[in-house]
Amino acid sequence: MAQNDDKHKMGSLTFITSSGLRGRQSVRATFKLSSGCIEAISIVAAQLGIKQKSLFDHLAQDSESLNAIAKEVRNARVSTENRVQKTYVISRRSLALLDEISKAFNAPRDALVEFSVRRLIPVIDNEQKKYERHKAAFAGIERHFNKGQLLLEEVREHLGEDDPVFAKLAAVMDSYAGATRAIAAFLERTRGIEDFDPAHLNQMELRYDR
Repeated sequence: MAQNDDKHKMGSLTFITSSGLRGRQSVRATFKLSSGCIEAISIVAAQLGIKQKSLFDHLAQDSESLNAIAKEVRNARVSTENRVQKTYVISRRSLALLDEISKAFNAPRDALVEFSVRRLIPVIDNEQKKYERHKAAFAGIERHFNKGQLLLEEVREHLGEDDPVFAKLAAVMDSYAGATRAIAAFLERTRGIEDFDPAHLNQMELRYDR
């Protein structure tokens, strides 16, 4: 029976191809993007708690959207102004798809990336609103935590540190303190979303060949 199970497991490996595995390999690719585009990729990845590579691959592997964008920027040339050279780690498949669509439509690869990132504007808007709600919630949490600390001190004064009631409350406040620090760290890590202006994603200028 165990032998049959092993055969079944081995049989499932036939669906994994060498080309598929190579497509998942990470490669480095350099683009010249606007500073706003670079900032948006960094901010959204941090806000969603994912790697920039994952976000980049998600955008780059949406062939339907890339084709639509390529039609818009067909035969365009990207202005050298307001662009920053940036290297990203992406999957080989993502890079191949970008190159393929770029060549098929004579569309600048950098523009494909830039305009793909502009699709994140609704996400950024939603995350900015969520960040404000997080801040408001954390303000209430801090107030509640500080009151709890005052109560802990009162219990300490009345019952002493050896009292079991104090010990249980101290344990609760210990956990509360850890949660408060974690939330504060999260808000600090995602603070970039607060002041990001989506208008910064309109810095790339295109010129079209006649």
